[in-house]
Amino acid sequence: MARPLDDEARTELLCFLVVGQLFAFAREGVWLRTDHLIESAQIWLASNGAECDWLERARLVEASRVIARQESEVPFSKDDADLHRLFNLRTGWFLDYRSPVVQRLHVRCISKGVLIILLE
Repeated sequence: MARPLDDEARTELLCFLVVGQLFAFAREGVWLRTDHLIESAQIWLASNGAECDWLERARLVEASRVIARQESEVPFSKDDADLHRLFNLRTGWFLDYRSPVVQRLHVRCISKGVLIILLE
């Protein structure tokens, strides 16, 4: 049975969406569409045994857009090998929290994730 998002899971999902946005922008030069972000969120939720309602998911998607656009000002590798190192691909599309980039983005997402719950 899926669990509701707690603060840490909310932050991890938000970070996953931000990294996905930056990954797509680095490779293709365009931001992910809303349907891709919703699908990414659903994949993350299913693979992490979590759930949230559509409104919280929409807020996380919007927050990921804001953070990703802000972070696009920071140099971000466009090299495929570097981009794939953001993920631990041995077990699926999970973020690799050993990556300094993922760690930095996770810290950025902490306050946004908590802020989202306060908006409810």
